[in-house]
Amino acid sequence: MSGALRAVVVVASTRAASGEYEDTTGPLLVDWLRSRGLEVPDAVVIADADVTGYLHDLLDGDAAQPPGVVLTTGGTGISPTDTTVAAVRPQLTHELPGLVEAVRRRGVDAGVPTALLSGGVAGVAGTVDRTFVMTLPGSRGGVKDGIAVLDPVLDHLLNQLEGRTDHE
Repeated sequence: MSGALRAVVVVASTRAASGEYEDTTGPLLVDWLRSRGLEVPDAVVIADADVTGYLHDLLDGDAAQPPGVVLTTGGTGISPTDTTVAAVRPQLTHELPGLVEAVRRRGVDAGVPTALLSGGVAGVAGTVDRTFVMTLPGSRGGVKDGIAVLDPVLDHLLNQLEGRTDHE
């Protein structure tokens, strides 16, 4: 592969998609990923009702060039419109539950008991062109927790996806 690894940030928010408010979680993730050397366009803001179709198209094995990383924010709660986790889970060929557990634990340890109500999933989608995918809460605090969890392991995770590992 030539050039920087490509990443996509998807924000699941009906209100932000309609212009009711400006999302601040997507840019936080985009800036962090860019600082890590990944090629990342601005975050895509999608209404909750459109998340399933968008993520299916993005992660489907027939996609022309699937990204190496997909991070989502929003849609991880228990409201009837929160569908992000349900949209991502069937796309995964390998789950990494420890990442989601660590994000929840950080929230609870920081004094946010409602972090326990956030669902989430992380893992690998695809079998040939493999993509790391993780769903994060739609709050800035939840996204910051996600970054804190991912930052020390992202390089190793991406190396494993590309078959470059050192298990000594």
